[in-house]
Amino acid sequence: MAKAALAPELLMPKATAVWLIDNTVLTFGQIAGFTGLTEIEIEALANEDIGKGLVGRNPIENHEITKEELDRCQQSPDAQLTRAKNNLPQVKTRSKGPRYTPVSKRGDKPNAISYILKHYTDISDAQIVKLIGTTKTTIAAIRDRTHADMSNLQPRHPADLGLCSYKEFDAVYEKALKAAGKDPEAIKAQAEAKRIEQEERESETDSGSQSTGGFDFSNFLPDSN
Repeated sequence: MAKAALAPELLMPKATAVWLIDNTVLTFGQIAGFTGLTEIEIEALANEDIGKGLVGRNPIENHEITKEELDRCQQSPDAQLTRAKNNLPQVKTRSKGPRYTPVSKRGDKPNAISYILKHYTDISDAQIVKLIGTTKTTIAAIRDRTHADMSNLQPRHPADLGLCSYKEFDAVYEKALKAAGKDPEAIKAQAEAKRIEQEERESETDSGSQSTGGFDFSNFLPDSN
Protein backbone atom coordinates (compact mmCIF):
# COMPACT_ATOMS: atom_id res chain seq x y z
CA MET A 1 0.00 0.00 0.00
CA ALA A 2 1.37 3.43 -0.86
CA LYS A 3 1.47 6.37 1.52
CA ALA A 4 -1.95 7.81 2.25
CA ALA A 5 -2.09 11.16 0.49
CA LEU A 6 -4.22 12.69 3.26
CA ALA A 7 -2.28 11.23 6.18
CA PRO A 8 -1.73 14.05 8.69
CA GLU A 9 1.79 14.98 9.64
CA LEU A 10 2.85 13.67 13.03
CA LEU A 11 5.38 15.23 15.35
CA MET A 12 7.41 11.99 15.66
CA PRO A 13 6.24 9.55 12.96
CA LYS A 14 8.88 6.86 13.49
CA ALA A 15 8.43 6.81 17.26
CA THR A 16 4.65 6.64 16.74
CA ALA A 17 5.12 3.79 14.27
CA VAL A 18 7.22 1.87 16.82
CA TRP A 19 4.46 2.18 19.41
CA LEU A 20 1.80 1.01 16.95
CA ILE A 21 3.96 -1.96 15.94
CA ASP A 22 4.49 -2.99 19.57
CA ASN A 23 1.00 -2.32 20.91
CA THR A 24 -1.49 -3.07 18.12
CA VAL A 25 -2.24 -5.66 15.43
CA LEU A 26 -2.47 -3.04 12.71
CA THR A 27 -1.01 -3.95 9.34
CA PHE A 28 2.15 -2.32 8.06
CA GLY A 29 0.00 -0.61 5.44
CA GLN A 30 -2.32 0.91 8.06
CA ILE A 31 0.62 2.17 10.13
CA ALA A 32 2.30 3.54 7.01
CA GLY A 33 -0.85 5.40 6.02
CA PHE A 34 -1.21 6.98 9.47
CA THR A 35 2.44 7.96 10.00
CA GLY A 36 3.25 8.99 6.44
CA LEU A 37 6.12 6.49 6.26
CA THR A 38 6.43 3.75 3.66
CA GLU A 39 5.60 0.10 4.32
CA ILE A 40 9.27 -0.73 3.76
CA GLU A 41 10.22 1.70 6.56
CA ILE A 42 7.56 0.21 8.85
CA GLU A 43 8.87 -3.30 8.19
CA ALA A 44 12.44 -2.13 8.83
CA LEU A 45 11.35 -0.59 12.13
CA ALA A 46 9.57 -3.81 13.09
CA ASN A 47 12.73 -5.83 12.35
CA GLU A 48 14.91 -3.20 14.05
CA ASP A 49 16.90 -2.73 10.86
CA ILE A 50 16.43 0.99 11.51
CA GLY A 51 15.48 2.93 14.63
CA LYS A 52 17.01 0.41 17.00
CA GLY A 53 16.44 1.60 20.57
CA LEU A 54 13.83 4.16 19.47
CA VAL A 55 11.26 4.70 22.22
CA GLY A 56 7.67 4.41 21.06
CA ARG A 57 5.36 7.42 21.26
CA ASN A 58 1.77 6.78 22.28
CA PRO A 59 -0.53 8.60 19.81
CA ILE A 60 -3.52 8.19 22.13
CA GLU A 61 -1.83 10.00 25.02
CA ASN A 62 -0.68 12.69 22.62
CA HIS A 63 -4.21 13.17 21.28
CA GLU A 64 -3.28 12.18 17.73
CA ILE A 65 -5.80 9.35 17.57
CA THR A 66 -8.60 7.95 19.73
CA LYS A 67 -8.67 4.46 21.24
CA GLU A 68 -11.99 3.85 19.47
CA GLU A 69 -10.38 4.61 16.12
CA LEU A 70 -7.52 2.22 16.84
CA ASP A 71 -9.94 -0.54 17.85
CA ARG A 72 -12.01 0.01 14.71
CA CYS A 73 -9.04 -0.32 12.38
CA GLN A 74 -7.59 -3.31 14.22
CA GLN A 75 -10.84 -5.15 13.54
CA SER A 76 -10.73 -4.19 9.85
CA PRO A 77 -7.34 -4.52 8.12
CA ASP A 78 -8.59 -2.59 5.08
CA ALA A 79 -9.66 0.43 7.14
CA GLN A 80 -7.47 3.54 7.28
CA LEU A 81 -6.69 5.34 10.51
CA THR A 82 -8.00 8.88 10.89
CA ARG A 83 -6.18 11.32 13.07
CA ALA A 84 -8.08 12.91 15.96
CA LYS A 85 -8.98 16.56 15.61
CA ASN A 86 -6.70 18.88 17.52
CA ASN A 87 -8.48 21.86 19.07
CA LEU A 88 -5.25 23.52 20.18
CA PRO A 89 -4.43 26.76 18.33
CA GLN A 90 -1.76 26.43 15.66
CA VAL A 91 1.61 27.90 16.38
CA LYS A 92 1.96 31.17 14.53
CA THR A 93 5.08 31.52 12.45
CA ARG A 94 6.78 34.86 12.16
CA SER A 95 6.35 36.05 8.59
CA LYS A 96 7.19 39.73 8.92
CA GLY A 97 9.79 41.83 10.58
CA PRO A 98 13.59 41.76 10.45
CA ARG A 99 15.53 38.51 10.29
CA TYR A 100 16.83 37.17 13.61
CA THR A 101 20.60 37.38 13.87
CA PRO A 102 22.74 35.66 16.53
CA VAL A 103 24.20 38.05 19.10
CA SER A 104 27.74 37.17 17.98
CA LYS A 105 27.05 38.51 14.49
CA ARG A 106 25.02 41.62 15.29
CA GLY A 107 28.11 43.78 15.44
CA ASP A 108 28.77 42.94 11.77
CA LYS A 109 25.52 44.45 10.51
CA PRO A 110 26.85 48.02 10.10
CA ASN A 111 29.73 46.68 8.00
CA ALA A 112 27.28 44.81 5.77
CA ILE A 113 25.02 47.85 5.44
CA SER A 114 27.99 50.01 4.50
CA TYR A 115 28.99 47.51 1.83
CA ILE A 116 25.52 47.36 0.27
CA LEU A 117 25.10 51.15 0.27
CA LYS A 118 28.47 51.49 -1.44
CA HIS A 119 28.25 48.76 -4.07
CA TYR A 120 24.53 47.96 -4.53
CA THR A 121 22.65 51.24 -4.62
CA ASP A 122 19.61 49.64 -6.28
CA ILE A 123 18.78 47.62 -3.18
CA SER A 124 16.17 49.49 -1.15
CA ASP A 125 16.30 50.16 2.58
CA ALA A 126 13.29 47.87 3.10
CA GLN A 127 15.15 45.05 1.35
CA ILE A 128 18.25 45.61 3.49
CA VAL A 129 16.09 45.49 6.63
CA LYS A 130 14.67 42.09 5.70
CA LEU A 131 17.91 40.69 4.29
CA ILE A 132 20.18 41.20 7.29
CA GLY A 133 17.72 42.06 10.09
CA THR A 134 18.42 45.71 10.76
CA THR A 135 16.43 48.94 10.99
CA LYS A 136 15.90 51.87 8.64
CA THR A 137 17.25 54.19 11.34
CA THR A 138 20.60 52.36 11.33
CA ILE A 139 20.74 52.41 7.54
CA ALA A 140 20.02 56.15 7.46
CA ALA A 141 22.73 56.82 10.05
CA ILE A 142 25.33 54.96 7.99
CA ARG A 143 24.21 56.64 4.77
CA ASP A 144 24.42 60.08 6.42
CA ARG A 145 27.69 59.12 8.11
CA THR A 146 26.25 59.91 11.55
CA HIS A 147 26.54 56.36 12.86
CA ALA A 148 28.29 56.21 16.25
CA ASP A 149 30.91 53.73 14.98
CA MET A 150 31.29 55.23 11.50
CA SER A 151 35.09 55.62 11.70
CA ASN A 152 35.55 51.93 12.44
CA LEU A 153 33.27 50.46 9.79
CA GLN A 154 34.83 47.98 7.38
CA PRO A 155 32.43 47.34 4.45
CA ARG A 156 32.06 43.61 3.80
CA HIS A 157 29.62 41.47 1.85
CA PRO A 158 26.80 40.33 4.17
CA ALA A 159 27.17 36.74 2.96
CA ASP A 160 30.86 36.77 3.92
CA LEU A 161 29.78 37.88 7.38
CA GLY A 162 27.24 35.07 7.66
CA LEU A 163 24.24 37.42 7.80
CA CYS A 164 22.63 35.82 4.74
CA SER A 165 23.51 33.38 1.97
CA TYR A 166 24.86 34.38 -1.45
CA LYS A 167 21.71 32.90 -2.98
CA GLU A 168 19.49 35.08 -0.81
CA PHE A 169 21.57 38.15 -1.60
CA ASP A 170 21.51 37.52 -5.36
CA ALA A 171 17.72 37.05 -5.27
CA VAL A 172 17.26 40.38 -3.47
CA TYR A 173 19.65 42.18 -5.84
CA GLU A 174 17.94 40.76 -8.91
CA LYS A 175 14.55 41.85 -7.58
CA ALA A 176 15.91 45.33 -6.89
CA LEU A 177 17.27 45.64 -10.43
CA LYS A 178 13.97 44.60 -11.94
CA ALA A 179 12.14 47.12 -9.74
CA ALA A 180 14.50 49.79 -11.07
CA GLY A 181 13.69 48.77 -14.65
CA LYS A 182 17.14 47.29 -15.27
CA ASP A 183 18.06 44.00 -16.90
CA PRO A 184 19.76 41.80 -14.26
CA GLU A 185 21.59 39.74 -16.88
CA ALA A 186 22.97 42.86 -18.58
CA ILE A 187 24.13 44.26 -15.23
CA LYS A 188 25.84 40.98 -14.37
CA ALA A 189 27.56 40.93 -17.76
CA GLN A 190 28.82 44.48 -17.24
CA ALA A 191 30.11 43.62 -13.78
CA GLU A 192 31.91 40.55 -15.14
CA ALA A 193 33.47 42.58 -17.96
CA LYS A 194 34.62 45.20 -15.45
CA ARG A 195 36.12 42.48 -13.25
CA ILE A 196 38.04 40.97 -16.16
CA GLU A 197 39.28 44.39 -17.24
CA GLN A 198 40.50 45.14 -13.73
CA GLU A 199 42.30 41.79 -13.52
CA GLU A 200 43.99 42.47 -16.88
CA ARG A 201 45.16 45.90 -15.70
CA GLU A 202 46.54 44.40 -12.51
CA SER A 203 48.28 41.69 -14.52
CA GLU A 204 49.86 44.28 -16.83
CA THR A 205 50.99 46.31 -13.82
CA ASP A 206 52.61 43.24 -12.27
CA SER A 207 54.33 42.36 -15.55
CA GLY A 208 55.69 45.88 -15.89
CA SER A 209 57.04 45.81 -12.37
CA GLN A 210 58.82 42.52 -13.01
CA SER A 211 60.39 43.71 -16.30
CA THR A 212 61.82 46.86 -14.74
CA GLY A 213 62.96 45.17 -11.57
CA GLY A 214 65.87 42.86 -10.94
CA PHE A 215 69.58 43.31 -10.36
CA ASP A 216 71.34 46.27 -11.96
CA PHE A 217 74.34 44.96 -13.93
CA SER A 218 75.34 48.35 -15.33
CA ASN A 219 78.12 48.79 -12.80
CA PHE A 220 79.80 45.59 -14.04
CA LEU A 221 79.76 46.51 -17.75
CA PRO A 222 83.05 47.76 -19.30
CA ASP A 223 83.39 51.52 -19.55
CA SER A 224 82.89 52.58 -23.15
CA ASN A 225 85.14 55.57 -22.54
